[in-house]
Amino acid sequence: MFGGHAWLLHGHLLCAARRDGILARLGKGNDGWALDRANVVTLVAGRPMPGWVKAGPDACADDDFRTALIDAALTYVRALPAKTS
Repeated sequence: MFGGHAWLLHGHLLCAARRDGILARLGKGNDGWALDRANVVTLVAGRPMPGWVKAGPDACADDDFRTALIDAALTYVRALPAKTS
């Protein structure tokens, strides 16, 4: 779907890694702190996807930011009910 490697947690898309950066699912209203950073934007996949952020290579180069991004995605997705097949 996003043209890279994707990771799921309990059946929910958590994040994806692409050549041009990282996509992370932070949840609507939980993404402001990440969007305040340079080289981070709301994901647009045909239409804007609030709650999803795309962090470019410059932002991803910061280990602390990258860790915070993945931790925030884990926190959000862990709170969702598990999907069943």
